[in-house]
Amino acid sequence: MTEQPIGVVTHYFGGPSVAVVRVSEGELASGDRVRFLGHTTDFTETITSMEVNHQKVERARAGEEVAIQVIGRVRQHDRVLKVVEGGEASSPSA
Repeated sequence: MTEQPIGVVTHYFGGPSVAVVRVSEGELASGDRVRFLGHTTDFTETITSMEVNHQKVERARAGEEVAIQVIGRVRQHDRVLKVVEGGEASSPSA
């Protein structure tokens, strides 16, 4: 299992428990496992819901800000890492 940097948390909304993530490289998709990592933050979860500009999306690419529903509290500037099983990030499935 490897982790690749994807972006950084720019905002957190506590009521709905949503993190706004600026994707700086690669892409995120529903079903991806991500790790939130900061001074007091360290948890991994699977993305179940994402929105870009208040519209539900399945993918977010570099340069976009995406709202992700999260299970734990995150903080501004926490790093977001994509967890890649077996080290293969983009191999097509058979």
